[in-house]
Amino acid sequence: MKKPSGNTNLNLEAQANSMITALSSDYRSIYYINLDTDEGICYRSHSKIEGGLAQGEQFSFSRIFQEYANKYVAEAYRAGFLDFIKPENIREALETDAIIAYRYLINRGGSESWEMLRMAGVRRPEDRDDHIVHAVGVGFSDVDKEMRDTIAQRQALADALAVAEEASRAKTAFLSSMSHEIRTPMNAIIGLDSIALNAPDLSAETKEYLEKIGASAQHLLSIINDILDMSRIESGRMAIKNEEFAFAKLLEQVNIIIGGQCRDKGIEYVTCIDGHIDGYYIGDDMKLKQVLINILGNSVKFTEKGKVTFKVDRIAQYEGKSTMRFIMSDTGIGMSEEYLPKIFDSFSQEDSSATNKYGSTGLGMAITKNIVDIMNGNIKVESEKGKGTTFTVTVTLTDSDRKDGGEEHGIPRPQDMTVLIVDDDPVDLEHARLVLDQVGIVSETASSGREAIEKVRLRHARREPYQLILVDWKMPEMDGAETAQQIREVIGEDSSAIVILTAYNWEDVVEEAFGAGIDSFISKPLFAANVIDEFRQAITKRSENTAEKPKADLKGRKVILAEDIDINAEIMMMILATREVQADRAENGKIAVELFSSHHEGYYDAILMDMRMPEMDGLEATTAIRALDRQDAKKIPIIALTANAFDEDVQRSLQAGLNAHLSKPVEPETLYSTLESLIED
Repeated sequence: MKKPSGNTNLNLEAQANSMITALSSDYRSIYYINLDTDEGICYRSHSKIEGGLAQGEQFSFSRIFQEYANKYVAEAYRAGFLDFIKPENIREALETDAIIAYRYLINRGGSESWEMLRMAGVRRPEDRDDHIVHAVGVGFSDVDKEMRDTIAQRQALADALAVAEEASRAKTAFLSSMSHEIRTPMNAIIGLDSIALNAPDLSAETKEYLEKIGASAQHLLSIINDILDMSRIESGRMAIKNEEFAFAKLLEQVNIIIGGQCRDKGIEYVTCIDGHIDGYYIGDDMKLKQVLINILGNSVKFTEKGKVTFKVDRIAQYEGKSTMRFIMSDTGIGMSEEYLPKIFDSFSQEDSSATNKYGSTGLGMAITKNIVDIMNGNIKVESEKGKGTTFTVTVTLTDSDRKDGGEEHGIPRPQDMTVLIVDDDPVDLEHARLVLDQVGIVSETASSGREAIEKVRLRHARREPYQLILVDWKMPEMDGAETAQQIREVIGEDSSAIVILTAYNWEDVVEEAFGAGIDSFISKPLFAANVIDEFRQAITKRSENTAEKPKADLKGRKVILAEDIDINAEIMMMILATREVQADRAENGKIAVELFSSHHEGYYDAILMDMRMPEMDGLEATTAIRALDRQDAKKIPIIALTANAFDEDVQRSLQAGLNAHLSKPVEPETLYSTLESLIED
């Protein structure tokens, strides 16, 4: 090999120096610092500092850099700068990072700008025998433009976020208002239907009509609940449940609604099940029912004569799952081949004049397609203009082991439960949720004790308690014992079963745990079979050890009914009269306060309070009653009967001093049981 000439070496050295100069052009000034001796050498002087260090000048590193910080670095960043330049901190940081940096604001000559101080070891720690950094290269960079661009971008993002949050709050307010406006007439429909069904000497024909009204109203209410579900709207997706349901019951509800529509219109309705179908499956029956009723409802709507056919069969079964096929055909007006690709688009109409004739919004098929998609199903359509349409929907459901329709010794089946899982470890939390989901148990999660207590409080106020609460034993801030104890203070002794999840030896803490109201223990990792077994044992033990709380007799009780809408007040007074409860009506919150104040202590046993009323709303009226200087004002049960169904509404009710929050339409039995549990004998 030919030896490089002297001129070649000189050229390489010149190129290397040029490269170093080019790469270091980003720095205003460059220094070599010996951390052992605290000595430095200036390799490039700072052009912006008058009387600063000259090139080649030696200096004391600590003194000069501290003087620079005190003279130029903004006060908000000065302590961080001084901490950054400490030799021990430099060595520690460079043990893991090749380059370390600190950004800060300076004030020089009356103007502010951003700088960055970078340091790199002259030799890496691993290249030295003692693995310690002894010397570093230091450079000062002007990063003012980059920082100001970044700050501007952050501000733009913050402004956009503020606008989005304001829009979200406006949406929440709008949805809350719409919830109230929709639920108010729904309350009248369902309430009157319930009362009419209990009328004596009801003919079979009238009873059938009322059952159809009730089924349709309940279906409409379920759709309203889905549309107004804030978390689903904000996330842009619809939540799918995995709960065990009776397949025959689902088909019966569909047939009641669609069969009645067909008879009213004078068209034939044919329904059949092809092959063997099990009695129970695990899935989201409410969403599936919505899909079927949307499609069949359209079939009825667009068919003037002929028939509507609904066929169900199981086309596959594997690994504990069944694929169900639903074929829905009609002899209606049909659709053109050109329109079929657009049928699932929002606001899509083949013939805009049909909107007036058939009352279509153009949203039904888009919603249906969305539901089928998130159920991992498939939907297809075939149609011919003037001859009719056929929809085919396939969805896969999980098979159920259930063969009977009863409950074991009064204990609800696991698939009928709602479970709360409390764990600060997100991995354990997700694992527990998945384990329960696989066997069809509905679960909610909380990542801390305080979040769990708030969720339990909201459920308790709605009178929709969790059947089981799984609590991790070791959590920061509030451990499992304290969490369980505070939950028991909210729900009492005769409600949810509380089971501790722990990877520790629980025998040492069993006395403390049982004292906190815990029913049992499960060792991690979690298995569904263990959950089911411990739940049954806990419920059995609690029913044996806890005497049933006596329920108040409602006969002859006196209540105030604060309700501004006449029809709702009439319905509620009829429902109360069924149990011989005497109700005095107040048309608004102000009258409710006056009515309570004008009677002697203990005269009224409870107050049923609507939230939205003129002059004084329910929250203001409750606050005013609780503030009265009389003993019964502090103790009388005040129950919200309201169309405000969001969690925020429940929280406001509890903060104002209400004892329970029942959403309209109120089920009579729920109202009775709430009164029985809250009224003291």
